[in-house]
Parts: sequence; C-alpha cells; structure tokens
Amino acid sequence: MKLMVLDGNSLVNRAFFGIKLLTTKDGRYTNAIYGFQNILLNLLAAHKPDAVAIAWDERAPTFRHTAYEATRHGMPEELAQQMPVLKELLTDLGFVQVSKAGWEADDILGTLAAACEAAGGTTLLATGDRDSLQLVDDATTVLLATNKETIPMDTAAIREKYGIEPPQLIDVKSLMGDASDNIPGVPGIGEKTALALISKFGSLQGVYDNIDDKAVKPGQRAKLTANRDKADLSYMLGTRPSRPALPPTCASPVTPLPPRSCWPRWKCTSWWTAGA
Repeated sequence: MKLMVLDGNSLVNRAFFGIKLLTTKDGRYTNAIYGFQNILLNLLAAHKPDAVAIAWDERAPTFRHTAYEATRHGMPEELAQQMPVLKELLTDLGFVQVSKAGWEADDILGTLAAACEAAGGTTLLATGDRDSLQLVDDATTVLLATNKETIPMDTAAIREKYGIEPPQLIDVKSLMGDASDNIPGVPGIGEKTALALISKFGSLQGVYDNIDDKAVKPGQRAKLTANRDKADLSYMLGTRPSRPALPPTCASPVTPLPPRSCWPRWKCTSWWTAGA
C-alpha cells in the first residue's frame, strides 16, 4: 500500500498566505479552503496513493509547549474562520482526518509512516515543514512544499543536499536552532558549522564527547560548552517521534471518493474533475 499523509496545518498555512484573501458573496473567507483543495488535488493526481490521511494539530498544549514554543504567533482570524468549514468539507468528501490532544501534526506523520512501514507499505508525507525530513527512510519520502514547487525528498536526496543521513538532521537543528519554531540551538552556531560538526562526529552526543578534538575550533568549543542545556532542549523540541497510541482507524485510512451529493452544498464543482 502507498499511503499519503498530509500535514494539514503546514499546507493550509501555505494555502492561506499564498493566495490573496477571497470571500463568498456573504463575506465568508475562502482563500485557504480553495488553496488547500488545489494542493490536495495536485498531490493526488501526481502520486496516486492507495490511501490518504490528513493530520491536524490540536489546540491542547503539547510536550513541546515550553517558553520557546509558547511564543509562537497565533492563527490569523481570517484563517481560523475557514478551518471548521475546511474540515467539514473534507469529512463530506470522505477523507480520514487525524488529530490527538497533546500531539502536533508532524508527530502523527511519523506515527502513521512507521505503522505503514511495519505493515510492508510505503508512505508519502506532504508538508512544508523541514522537520519532517528526519522521518525519511527507504519506505518514507517527504513531498516538501516550497514557494515554487513540491520536491520529493528521499534518502538519496537528503544525502546529496546535506551530506548526512535523515535522522542526523535532528542533531543539526539542535546546534543551529530554528527561529521559526523558537528552537534556540547554540547561539553563534550556524547551519554550515552544525553540518560540519555532525558530519564529523555523527551526532550531538558525539560532538560533546569529542569537544576537545582539534576539529572543534576554540570559539565553537566555548559556545558549545556554555550552551549544552540549549542544545539538549533543542534536540528534544526538534525530535518527531513515532508513537503507538493512535486508534487502528487512524493507522488504516481509506481512499476517499468525493460524494457528488456534497458538491452543490459547498459549491465545489470546479475543484473535482468528472469521474474523480
């Protein structure tokens, strides 16, 4: 089975910010709904999965809800108004949607990918969040949405771009941080240095085990030593574990068939081609 899991929050944000505000005649915002449906249709047409699931963040705090992630900006009101409508539309169209209190959408991506791989299948993870690249392996490919295109990122692509294995991206982020996710990293350590250190020593722990190695420059050593707590916190915040606590229906989503009876209600005839 080829499973496709969409990072709903990541993709709906791209849809919302990528299309100017659109409204219905009665003033309801629709640009995120319209954009998300276009993204979804394009993914289905390009990759023809056997099954689809859409993962969403829950409002409840997660284990990452620290002083760092708690400072993230809230959802724009114009987008928030569209979310219930989008989710109801996706339900009417037969899509499995997955969320769980205390989980983020990318935690669900990792869990479903692991379950699919264990069952002998392959998984496509559609997201704009580079954190999910750590989940790539022989059975899991990330379809990385960028401003211009969607780039398939498999193990070979990550090796070519970064020179390391997918799980080591967690170690890189623990050193360089990520301002968009409020992950502190080690101040003064950028991507180039982080990649070089992880390539040399294999992991965050390997860097600290070899802190006195001559390959670690004195200035780098001082920064790393003074900020070990931030590096360890960043590793925890950046890790996307797979967890076994999803119900079976979430791990076995079915291929959706858009029921034509919903079309007049949502005025979505232009979104689905005949025979879809």
